[in-house]
Amino acid sequence: MSNDLIKSIQSNLASIEQGLDADTLAVAGGGVGGMKRISIKGSVFRKMVSGKEVGKNEDRHMNIIFVKMAHDPSRTYYSQGYREGEKISPACWSSNSKTPDIEVKKPQADQCDRCAHSVKGSGQGGTGSACRMSWRTAVVLPNDVGGDIMQLVLPATSCFGKEDNGRWPFRAYIQMLAANNISAGRVVTKMQFDTSSPVPKVMFSPASAIDPDDVEDIQRQAKSPIAESCVKMNVYQVDDTNSNRQASRQAAPEPEAPPVFDSTESESDEPVQEPVRRESKKPADISSGSDVPDIIKKWSKKS
Repeated sequence: MSNDLIKSIQSNLASIEQGLDADTLAVAGGGVGGMKRISIKGSVFRKMVSGKEVGKNEDRHMNIIFVKMAHDPSRTYYSQGYREGEKISPACWSSNSKTPDIEVKKPQADQCDRCAHSVKGSGQGGTGSACRMSWRTAVVLPNDVGGDIMQLVLPATSCFGKEDNGRWPFRAYIQMLAANNISAGRVVTKMQFDTSSPVPKVMFSPASAIDPDDVEDIQRQAKSPIAESCVKMNVYQVDDTNSNRQASRQAAPEPEAPPVFDSTESESDEPVQEPVRRESKKPADISSGSDVPDIIKKWSKKS
């Protein structure tokens, strides 16, 4: 197909709709055009496209808007452990961090909380857990809400914990907003590194309400196939049917599938320590707290 024809089609579609539909993305592969994401590797905000760094922000903080979030954290277990620069498929994984996904050939346990790999101390060197937890989100920049949607995958240490001097881990931050009747997509969120943490860790705090003129763009972005792809866990699997048949004929043990690329976890950050699970308390209604930023009170009244 000629470039002129491609340009003509793009021109005719420009006035109708932007972006790929879900079916086209699914058949062509979610990485078509290059998945854009923000990495926190090395405690630096890096913009990645198809696994390659195309820019970085040297500041210790940056503002974002959450346009979509996975409803649950996910889990991934690598039987060979994490190795810098090596991209392989996990041996077991869970999209909801409760039970292994149905596509997992050899689940490590029937439930994640009963798995030996999810226990604290099962990780490399006896620290953290061998099965890593993370949370997938889709974000845009406040000065370009109609522009690039970027995936932001947060490690466990950035997701769980308590408020610290007006900054919250991701889950606690969303709970704080909910307690004040504020949706995450209606807030410009300040994301900043915790400089006291030995591993890359970010905390969150509200910066401002979004511009009312941006609401329509944010709603449209949240419904886009790209945002859906950012929060969905996709693990590429090798079809080893022929190998299994050959092994069966020879009455030999089934060969292990060779390492493969995992398009979702290909830019994993350093392993992080799994949080200790405790019974959570109901978020307090902080709208009347004297130490809460005035902007939170203002949003709550408008909601």
